[in-house]
Amino acid sequence: MSTEIKAPVFPESVAEGTVATWHKKPGEACARDELIVDIETDKVVLEVVAPADGVIEEVLKGEGETVESGEVVGKFKAGAKGNDASPKTDESKASESEAPNNDDGGDAGNKGEAILSPAARKLAEENNVDPESVKGTGKDGRVTKEDVQSYVETSKSSTPPAAKGAAAMPEVKVAAGERAEKRVPMTRLRSSIAKRLVSAQQNAAMLTTFNEVNMKPLMDLRKQYKDGFEKRHGIKLGFMSLFVKAATEALKRFPAVNASIDGNDMVYHGYQDIGVAVSSDRGLVVPVLRDTDALGLADIEKKIVEYGTKAKDGKLGIEEMTGGTFTISNGGVFGSLMSTPILNPPQTAILGMHKIQERAMVVDGQVVVLPMMYLALSYDHRMIDGKEAVQFLVAIKDMVEDPARILLDV
Repeated sequence: MSTEIKAPVFPESVAEGTVATWHKKPGEACARDELIVDIETDKVVLEVVAPADGVIEEVLKGEGETVESGEVVGKFKAGAKGNDASPKTDESKASESEAPNNDDGGDAGNKGEAILSPAARKLAEENNVDPESVKGTGKDGRVTKEDVQSYVETSKSSTPPAAKGAAAMPEVKVAAGERAEKRVPMTRLRSSIAKRLVSAQQNAAMLTTFNEVNMKPLMDLRKQYKDGFEKRHGIKLGFMSLFVKAATEALKRFPAVNASIDGNDMVYHGYQDIGVAVSSDRGLVVPVLRDTDALGLADIEKKIVEYGTKAKDGKLGIEEMTGGTFTISNGGVFGSLMSTPILNPPQTAILGMHKIQERAMVVDGQVVVLPMMYLALSYDHRMIDGKEAVQFLVAIKDMVEDPARILLDV
């Protein structure tokens, strides 16, 4: 009996989605809970899995087509066998029973195909990797995402620079003297990011104020306590958690920076939900740390690591990226020395962190070399006056340069 394959029910804020990838073709067998199709929305990729063991009977919505919440995208037949399930002869059964066990291949070894996790299969397809050439380290020889990632990185490092450039170029046949081009449709997430960023610049009175902070006190603090912190909490102590705590304290002192604009109303939030911008293969996403005032440094670090892993795997949920009263973006991890971050509407401010750079600074009349970082605060002048914006940034600077201020609330 056929079963309808439906797109997930989207939240109210998501109107429609796009069929991103069919992982199974019509007539192809799949196991229960195996990934069969990805539905991409403005914010996340939603996965649809097989309801039971069976076969994909029909695809009603092809890749790139628009789907609405709960719409039927295909048909599934439970219990049916796929095209590769041809009857086996006595001779083939005998040869299988005589074949030695292959710990690296499991069932896939008998079929001549590697077993891939859904994330590994997607990564292999994106990088044009033959699964058979990747050695699986998972259970029963399953090829994990880490196996594929390791294979890709090894291949890149062993490829000469000239060959790398040739591999990166799309395979397009052109006449001599012509230049190749490849046109790729913008993903729904990338399109959504573009619209929001343009809207922020057009609809807000946005400007940016800068300051610089001496990172030596924070670096000394981290060096002194990082081993004990990791031993006690099982997570490394980074700078982001300390900046989140400093921003949280500053937001409590300057409520306008923690507010948002809704039409002609100014909404002041009595809580601090800080979004942390995370870069992924699909684009920039901003998962939100909830109630940061109640979180310890270890809690913040664990959440950031969790969100970073989910972003890479495309597993972030819509609820994890919804809301937020303030955003922190760290372009310094990519080497950015200074930038002007764009607002994340309807928020009225965003903090930009940058690269730590040693510079000659004058301290008490003496020139010394200090690890300095530029901080940028972009804000909506409709909501925040210049005085408040500068004082907010100075408050963060003071707390980073003297972390005891966070504990003492001074």
